[in-house]
Amino acid sequence: MSRVWDWAIAVGVTAILLVTELSRTDSTTGFGPLGHVLLVAGGLVLVVHRRAPITVLAVTGVCALGYQALGFDVPVVAYLVAVYAAVRAGHRIVAVVGSLLMIAALPLVLLATANAVTVSDALAQSRDALQLAWLIAAGAAGEALRQAERRADEAERTREETARRRADEERLHIARELHDSLTHQISVIKVQAEVAVHLATKRGEPVPESLLAIREAGREATRELRATLEALRDDGTNPPHGLDRIPDLVERAKATGLDATLVVEGRRQDLPVAVDRTAYRIVQESLTNIARHAAATTASVRIDHRPGALTIRVDDDGGATPDTEPVPGVGLLGMRERVTALGGRLHAGPRNPGGFSVQAELPVERTS
Repeated sequence: MSRVWDWAIAVGVTAILLVTELSRTDSTTGFGPLGHVLLVAGGLVLVVHRRAPITVLAVTGVCALGYQALGFDVPVVAYLVAVYAAVRAGHRIVAVVGSLLMIAALPLVLLATANAVTVSDALAQSRDALQLAWLIAAGAAGEALRQAERRADEAERTREETARRRADEERLHIARELHDSLTHQISVIKVQAEVAVHLATKRGEPVPESLLAIREAGREATRELRATLEALRDDGTNPPHGLDRIPDLVERAKATGLDATLVVEGRRQDLPVAVDRTAYRIVQESLTNIARHAAATTASVRIDHRPGALTIRVDDDGGATPDTEPVPGVGLLGMRERVTALGGRLHAGPRNPGGFSVQAELPVERTS
């Protein structure tokens, strides 16, 4: 929308300049075509006044001096717009210096090209072409809008900081509640299960599978709760887990009896924090799901650094078959949301001849 508006301003100013010049009956000069080219160039250059305000200021000034020197007694409207744009962009000193140079140069140009006979005539013509009041008004308008935008940015920044502070306070409150309400209870369950398994083993009695499952669930719940509390208490000062911590995940999976392997291919590149963290979470959640649900004996983690993308694949040899309908649990939904938020793709489902596969592709902007 802003580009359309920029074109509208440029075309409108150009039309005003041309109509003003063509409406004058005394504007007959041998350099008419060149003067009209300068009028059009000085107007259309305003299209880029947002991206290159200083360049536009210089071009409109030179064009104004040029068509004034050729006898085109037309107000320098394009230059006024350029002054407004330069001040709005924060180039106040450049706009002031440029305007002073224009005020000084315009009478000299009129005298040098014999378009003014006397100094007073040159000053009068330059005053008509470059109205000082309009020049000051253009600069004041640009400064006023710049200050309004700056205040709006500061207000937005303040709102964001307030929202972030409230979110941090809420996270800490949730972490305290979880710690006070769940940590003790889970610890009691885990300790009681550990004691029961120990006593049964010591007496030479068979340990019920349900008791072993309770013990393992207690251990896993303790790990998950600890990780959740760390995430809730993370204020951004500690670096988040990323690809560098994936070998630890694989080693932890091996400790549970799973034959897990890790393969990394491609040249490591600098990754955005969000991509690095998402890659870690995908592998973590995949290995956790394998340990919980897959009844698998092997798992493989493959990470491939490609130009413009990071691909992750986690396979297992669990009981899933190509005909198995995957159940979209919370873990898979969380992975999909993370990947989608980064503009990536995720596929999770049974693979042939058996087992489960999680494949993710995360876009990475190239830094070179």
